[in-house]
Amino acid sequence: VQLQASGGGLVQTGSSLSLSCVASGATFKIIHIGWYRQDPGKQREFVARVSGDSDRSTLYSDSVKGRFTVSGDNAMNTVHLQMNNLKPEDTAVYYCWARTRDRAYWGQGTLVTVSS
Repeated sequence: VQLQASGGGLVQTGSSLSLSCVASGATFKIIHIGWYRQDPGKQREFVARVSGDSDRSTLYSDSVKGRFTVSGDNAMNTVHLQMNNLKPEDTAVYYCWARTRDRAYWGQGTLVTVSS
């Protein structure tokens, strides 16, 4: 599975931004697809994910719940992250992530910077 992320950039506090990720390869194996982020000097942390079940269930970290929305297409080939009411603490490199039964896959990071 290969993951290609896009979006990101520099925005002001309170602004919105959208990230997208396109998966290719053995996408039929994907169970979950979503996003992690990493601030320099900190551990990579989970942000949000959507599952490939019939409900397309979602999961969010407490820090983004209510502000971010993750969505994926039926084929689990793409995942979007709509980020609203951005805060300076959301500044990080955001990584697209996909999970199969065997392993996790990572895309290249895209930088999101929120200025105060």
